[in-house]
Amino acid sequence: MIPRRDTVDKMVPLQKRDQFDNLEKHTQWGIEFVEKYTKFVKERSEIETNYAKQIRNLSKKYQPKKNSKEEEESKYTFCRAFLTTLNELNDYAGQHEVISENLTSLIITELARYLQELKTERKSHFHDGRKAQQHIESSWKQLEASKKRFERECKEAERAQQYFEKMDADINVTKADVEKARQQAQMRHQMASDSKSEYAAYLEKFNKEQNEHYYTIIPNIFQKLQDMEEKRIERISVCMKTFADVDRQVLPIVGKCLDGMTNAAESIEPKADSKQVVESFKSGFEPPGDVEFEDYGQAMKRTVSETSLSNTKESKEKPGVKAKSKLWPFIKNKNKSPKQHKEPLSHRLNDFMASKPKMHCLRSLRRGLSLKLGSVPEDFSHLPPEQRRKKLQGKIDELSKDIQKEMDQRDALTKMKDVYIKNPQMGDPASVDPRLTEIGQNIEKLQSEVQKFEGWLAEVEERMPSKSDSHRKSGLYETQNSTTVSNNCAQDRERPLSSPDGSYTEEQNSEVQVKAQPIPTPTTTTEFDDEFDDEEVLPTIGTCKALYPFEGHNEGTISVAEGELLYVIEEDKGDGWTRVRRNEDEEGYVPTSYVEVFLETNAKGAMTYI
Repeated sequence: MIPRRDTVDKMVPLQKRDQFDNLEKHTQWGIEFVEKYTKFVKERSEIETNYAKQIRNLSKKYQPKKNSKEEEESKYTFCRAFLTTLNELNDYAGQHEVISENLTSLIITELARYLQELKTERKSHFHDGRKAQQHIESSWKQLEASKKRFERECKEAERAQQYFEKMDADINVTKADVEKARQQAQMRHQMASDSKSEYAAYLEKFNKEQNEHYYTIIPNIFQKLQDMEEKRIERISVCMKTFADVDRQVLPIVGKCLDGMTNAAESIEPKADSKQVVESFKSGFEPPGDVEFEDYGQAMKRTVSETSLSNTKESKEKPGVKAKSKLWPFIKNKNKSPKQHKEPLSHRLNDFMASKPKMHCLRSLRRGLSLKLGSVPEDFSHLPPEQRRKKLQGKIDELSKDIQKEMDQRDALTKMKDVYIKNPQMGDPASVDPRLTEIGQNIEKLQSEVQKFEGWLAEVEERMPSKSDSHRKSGLYETQNSTTVSNNCAQDRERPLSSPDGSYTEEQNSEVQVKAQPIPTPTTTTEFDDEFDDEEVLPTIGTCKALYPFEGHNEGTISVAEGELLYVIEEDKGDGWTRVRRNEDEEGYVPTSYVEVFLETNAKGAMTYI
């Protein structure tokens, strides 16, 4: 009998192929999920970046500008607290940038690389699966072909056997024909036997390969796919955990930022701010006096008799009814005669309103015009006394610093000139004189300005109700060699009493004398002990920083720029010069007063010159 396979066995390869299709769809969906999660994290990172950028822009937008108004506001505690809040908010934005950077580096980049590896691995596994599937299908086709050939040979052998039996039974057929039919039947049986052997061999081979395919190759491929899928799921799990840890890592710093905002809010002191407002806007004006009572009924009962007029005057001049006559908005003439009849308040008010466009003096006209045009008077006369005193004091301090700076330059040039006198080879002493003259003129000009502002300040303090700044010191530029120089820069300036619009009505002349420091005469210094052409390189004993620019045109000197750092190879020996080196080939002398020297601690006589 011809062996036949069950129809169920024919469908096994197709069923396994269907499983491969399902696995391929599932693993492709897994890759798409990883891509979707990567896109999700990327969008979250972009949101964090944009949020941090908006927070930074918001903080920058409300940062105080560098102008006088913002500087004035910085003295209030609530303004400083708001500035602290903006700075903390800027740091808070930085933490969101950290979140974005960590999401990108720890998740997005890693998942992008893992996706490439996952796709490559998946492709390799399915390639092996398809190859094994194609091999088992090829073996199946060979088995089917050998089976069909065996079946065909069997049918041919049976047909040849029947023909031989028919010929053998027929008595009319010759013996030769019978023999030929017998040989043909034997040949067909032999071919059928060979086909059977071949079919049996193919069947055995196929069963072995099929067993290996379904019990070894395919299970291994499925196991690899399963491991790949588990690794993918585990990687997603790790990324999700990292997604949360990235936020958790910045929480302590975010908490500190929020604590800083809270501390800034708690540092606000309302009373201190209110005191600052009082101090800023305190005018120093004296409160106005009591308003006199005016009896308008007297106008109805007024007569031309001297008795009623004298009685009225006597009643107003009684000591018991004493009132202050100083009411500056309505005063017309300070030097009024005692016998002059006082006009009623209503008449004065009408005259004041009628004469509104008038200015009492040319100074008031100039001051009012300058205020309208936006310019500020040099003496700050447009300000109340207290504010004016602060402005004048600040101006004096600023001028004093300028004077001190000019004096430092003058001292340095004086030392340089003295060195030129003692050492003519260093340079011409006369070359320093023009600069000394210019500095001297600058100092005189600045001292004149200080005298002018000192005079205005003294005048303001004299007119204020209380002199709270009696300890003021204006001699910042006085030294041991200074001499008293008197300079009348005020030149009989007129200073009226303050009124609400900044105008004045009184006059006063003041002269102020201040102390100034003359240009000192050159002092004796020692000559240089060393020559410039040293045979051996001197060691470095420290460093120095140039405070002022120096152009070393003379032999043995070296030019330096302001702020330049140099090496010190020889300290000042009392002649006012320090030997420095810029590099191995460039060295020379610079004035000691032009540099700030920092000698090494192990150097001889180590000290710092300024």
